[in-house]
Amino acid sequence: MKRFYILIALFCFALSAKAQFGVGGGGPNIVGRISGTVIDSVTKKPMDYTTVGLYRVGGKSPLNGVLTDEKGNFKIDNVKPGTYSLKITFIGYPTKIVEPVTTTASKPDNKLGNVFISPGAHALATVNVVGQAPLIENKIDKIVFNAEKDLTSAGGNATDVLQKVPLVNVDINGNVSIRGDQNVKVLINGKPSGATSASLSDVLKTIPADQIKTIEVVTSPSAKYDAEGSGGIINIITKQKNVSGISGSVSGGVGTRQNNGNVNLNYNKNRFSLGVNAGGNLTWPQVSTTVFDQKFYDGNGDVTRHNFNNSSSRIKRHGAIGSVTMGYEVNAYNSFNTTFRLNDGGFNTDGSGVNNIQAGSILSQYTSNTKSHNHFGGFDWNLDYTHKFKKEGEEFTLSGQWSHSLITTNYNNLFTAVNPSQIGDNNGKNNEYTFQADYTLPLNKVVKVEAGGKTIQRRINSNYDIFDTDDAGNNAVRDSLNSNLYDYTQNVYAGYAVLTFTLPKNYSILAGGRVENTRIKGDPQNPYQDATTAGDAFQNLSPFTSNYTTYVPSLTIQKQLGTQTLKLSYSKRIQRPSLQFLNPFINRSSIQSQSVGNVNLAPEVSQTVELNINKFIKSSVINFSVYYKNTNNMIEGIADTLTETIRHQVVHATRTAYQNIGKNNSFGASFFGSINPIKPLTIRASINGYTYNPTIFDEYKDKASATGVYFQYSAFGSASYQFPHNFLAELFGFTNSARRTIQGTSPAFGIYAFGLKKQFMDKKLAIGFNTVQPFARDKHFDQNISSSAFSLQSSTAFPFRSFGITFSYSFGKLSFSNPQQQKKGVNNDDQKQGDQGGNAGGGATGGR
Repeated sequence: MKRFYILIALFCFALSAKAQFGVGGGGPNIVGRISGTVIDSVTKKPMDYTTVGLYRVGGKSPLNGVLTDEKGNFKIDNVKPGTYSLKITFIGYPTKIVEPVTTTASKPDNKLGNVFISPGAHALATVNVVGQAPLIENKIDKIVFNAEKDLTSAGGNATDVLQKVPLVNVDINGNVSIRGDQNVKVLINGKPSGATSASLSDVLKTIPADQIKTIEVVTSPSAKYDAEGSGGIINIITKQKNVSGISGSVSGGVGTRQNNGNVNLNYNKNRFSLGVNAGGNLTWPQVSTTVFDQKFYDGNGDVTRHNFNNSSSRIKRHGAIGSVTMGYEVNAYNSFNTTFRLNDGGFNTDGSGVNNIQAGSILSQYTSNTKSHNHFGGFDWNLDYTHKFKKEGEEFTLSGQWSHSLITTNYNNLFTAVNPSQIGDNNGKNNEYTFQADYTLPLNKVVKVEAGGKTIQRRINSNYDIFDTDDAGNNAVRDSLNSNLYDYTQNVYAGYAVLTFTLPKNYSILAGGRVENTRIKGDPQNPYQDATTAGDAFQNLSPFTSNYTTYVPSLTIQKQLGTQTLKLSYSKRIQRPSLQFLNPFINRSSIQSQSVGNVNLAPEVSQTVELNINKFIKSSVINFSVYYKNTNNMIEGIADTLTETIRHQVVHATRTAYQNIGKNNSFGASFFGSINPIKPLTIRASINGYTYNPTIFDEYKDKASATGVYFQYSAFGSASYQFPHNFLAELFGFTNSARRTIQGTSPAFGIYAFGLKKQFMDKKLAIGFNTVQPFARDKHFDQNISSSAFSLQSSTAFPFRSFGITFSYSFGKLSFSNPQQQKKGVNNDDQKQGDQGGNAGGGATGGR
């Protein structure tokens, strides 16, 4: 409790990670608003989703901005007295400027009334109109996928949406990668969630697609971001908005694969804002089948033992996530913001199988029954405070966050012969405390300085109890060999400085450096050793510590050439191994395929150089990148054969241990584009290809079966057509090649989908139909790994075909703050997540 009270006291001085950028520094406390309505001068209809930016007269950087609502209305709040210009741009239209727009202390509000737009005309005091926000946008530092504009994602979950984001890949198990690198940090509204640090793939399946507004992808983070995450950062922005008055939305879907719902309510009056969001989903039971084939070889390459199994598994998922966000601007200089987010979810599996063992001329057969119950839940609470100075753009931010999560896995593996039957109970607890300070100072019109410091304090506890039983699940005896208690501490201390130079001839430079110190302590325990395990090998393990410091530089040079942007960037990233990779206890929940962590793992270190070209051609967007990436101390799981005695039974198995296996030099290129060959039709495509060419350390060369240069890719394509009377149709599909390791491949993955939507009541109500993989019930996923001592092939058929009905309804005022505005605060972009599922402390989810 003492730590809790200290944390509360510190939070009371914290600054908002989500605090809005203001319209300037000092000045009087009186603020007002600028409002108006954008009208098409030809059709006389209001222009929705028009981007309205607020600038100082003569200024180049926007101070604030909004999008117009369905009636063309815009409203920019918290405007201090001054003289401004309004700029609103849209692809294919010339930029229009309204200036001067003046507010004073005596008249803080300026109502512009109707602003008539003539497309392509050079009219005074007009605004360039955006007909609709594009699905994919390329920003200076990130790619933005506007999920709320996507038709076929409705009725799904966050995993379904991520599958359509450029450069992002999601495999059958929900593992997320950027350009093939799974070392990715996923944030929610710019902040980490304690739940995702333990079971990312499961948490993503609990977030309804209807709850997501945009997804941001950062491939080359600057030094102001955490050094962790060699692949990059994915930020999921939910549909909470800062609005005037009361507004909200209700959406949901019913389908053959899953059902979901989401409610969003927002309230804003004067300087106080409140947002509430809640959503959840429930899947129908799904049955998958797996064929497993494992062979062991002698020194001459002859098979000495052959395990081949056929099994089926029935799985059912549920999930819920909700949040409350409150903000209050005390005056023009100080503001507070706090968010409390709850999450809860889980899944149950029930499987059975027929197992065969061929040893020489002897064939043994036995059956297995497996059941597991998996539950995860917790909360994230952040409290932030921002202080702005009188100097324009100068501000200081102090942020704090507490993330708490609990993960429980109970399983029951029963075998009629050969393998010992087990009952497992794994309880994991994760507490993460983060404190961060950031300072921004524009020295002049050319140079801006940003600096800050941060600490992350992680406390993880895993209690893993295993019991041996008879083949009916009775007469349980504690298995002291496999039961364990593990306490893990990780402390990160970091500081950074970034300089931004705005130079003549449309050049800009972003240069920075970051230093991070990591201190790790692991305390493995096995308190249950007793005489019943006489003759067995104990996992007698000692505590360990690790301490290392990393310097992380970054550099970006950008040149604007009309509608074309050239960007050259360099970034260095590290990937700390998480507890899943470090836990030294052997996981024998699947006797035939065991796993174990490695306390001696060093972090991966990667360096990336990228050249990016982005070009607008009327209503089309083309983005192309080439890059080189060098990764040292690459971490992979290395499987090897073993024979051991457990409970006086001889067990032949493979055991996968995580190792720093070598380095990788990768060359890659990515492309995505959006074109409108005719006005109602939009075609989008994205493709990324890169090489896998590892240089393997000598001690692992005899374990490798895949050497040389391999090409891997992912591709996505979609087409949408806007019919008259607010009727929309969309088709999309994607494919990912198999992913390589030095011992083989993980499954390839690809699906296609089709959707229809009809809008009513001025687009406030929408009803749609979606189908995924309509012409094939199952997708097959094949895995192959091998060495000179063994080979393992598995093939899983998983049901993907689905049909569903979706709906959404919006109400109230929908004037909201600029969603493109980047906000500051806690942003823990770290830890290598592995398969991004599983359990805290290496707990099991059940055997094969």
